[in-house]
Amino acid sequence: MAPDTAAVKSSSSSPRRKSFFMAQIMLRILAIAFSLAAISVMVTSTQLVVVFGITFRASYSDTSALRFLLGVDISACILSALSLTFVCFLSRSESHLRKYFLLFLHDMVTMVLLISGCAAATAIGFVSKYGELKVGWAAVCGTVPKFCNRSTISLVLSYLAFFSYLGLSMMSASKLMSRATE
Repeated sequence: MAPDTAAVKSSSSSPRRKSFFMAQIMLRILAIAFSLAAISVMVTSTQLVVVFGITFRASYSDTSALRFLLGVDISACILSALSLTFVCFLSRSESHLRKYFLLFLHDMVTMVLLISGCAAATAIGFVSKYGELKVGWAAVCGTVPKFCNRSTISLVLSYLAFFSYLGLSMMSASKLMSRATE
């Protein structure tokens, strides 16, 4: 007796399907953790300094790029939590190409948001650390090193959230392509 091809296909794809969803869940949890950590570090990255008897306060809210990164991290954290719920729902239902496509779009939008926030903060961080002599901008990280170090840590955590979404986007695209050829 020849085995039923549908049963063989179903039983062989079940472990792959389960590992796909476990990887999706883990990467989304990592994205939530990285973005939450980036948020908490950024919000607490302030430093008071006294220069020539005048007190200055350095904070993320002083720079539009760091405010943008904070907003992106908050958005990514919320979107990650929503997508985690969607992936759990998707793992319990019959898989449909449209659902995988929506997941892929979600992952791409979140990934692009994260990299745009990281790029903006990286640019302003570079100017803060090294200055821009041609324009007359002085480096400030020598004056407020604690603030710069904490902002850098938050930026690295945001990049880790981005890399989580890069992996998710590649997984979603791969799953979408494999489902489209079935």
